[in-house]
Amino acid sequence: MRIDIITLFPELFGSAMTHGITRRAFEAGLVDVRLWPLRDFASGNYRRVDDRPFGGGPGMVMQAQPLLEARNAILADRGLDATDVGVACPVPVVLFSPQGQTINHTVVTHWAQPEQDAIWVCGRYEGVDQRFIDSCVTYQLSLGDFVLSGGELAAIPLLDAIARLQPGVLSDEQSHIQDSFNPSIDGLLDCPHYTRPEAWLGQRVPDVLLQGNHNAIARYRRQESLRATATQRPDVLAKAEQAGVLDAGDQRFLNGL
Repeated sequence: MRIDIITLFPELFGSAMTHGITRRAFEAGLVDVRLWPLRDFASGNYRRVDDRPFGGGPGMVMQAQPLLEARNAILADRGLDATDVGVACPVPVVLFSPQGQTINHTVVTHWAQPEQDAIWVCGRYEGVDQRFIDSCVTYQLSLGDFVLSGGELAAIPLLDAIARLQPGVLSDEQSHIQDSFNPSIDGLLDCPHYTRPEAWLGQRVPDVLLQGNHNAIARYRRQESLRATATQRPDVLAKAEQAGVLDAGDQRFLNGL
């Protein structure tokens, strides 16, 4: 997949793509990230990309024209027609904005598909001129119900989440299956994990994990996943119950908590 990122601060993405296990995705070209500094597409000596909002108010607003110029340059670099301003763009344009859909496991798996090329726009200041959003933005995404200083800080976690799902990136191809929120475990939180030593600060690893009974281990992990979800994210547990993905054994365990 190819992801073109329009940003005022391309240097923020450097460490995210060169450190940790997900760097494999970028080094191997599984996720081809191309950074486009927005000021390169601004006019005037000062390369301004923002201006005061009409109607008054605090802060500044990102101008539509530099963003459009950047988008068109990306399309031309891809060998695509850049003359159509409208949202019928051959490559989806994603804006990171507090008004966007909250990024969750479903969103990540959607954008992690190999064919999901995209242009990402990292907003800044008070926001982006609405006319660019109406004319050019296909999707809006948000990291959560709070405001960041820029869209880069939301784009980087999504980039990491996408990269780790690419084939060959994780050392164990099965490890992401047990991730919290994964439908393979009915969207529940992951269970607790333990490693050596068996005893640490007076706390021992649960005996069931040491006995080699795989059925018992699977049952223990399921129950601990249910316990963690009920304790820490009852909203997630409620969704699982509403979806009807919990069996009678799950319900008996939950009733006994």
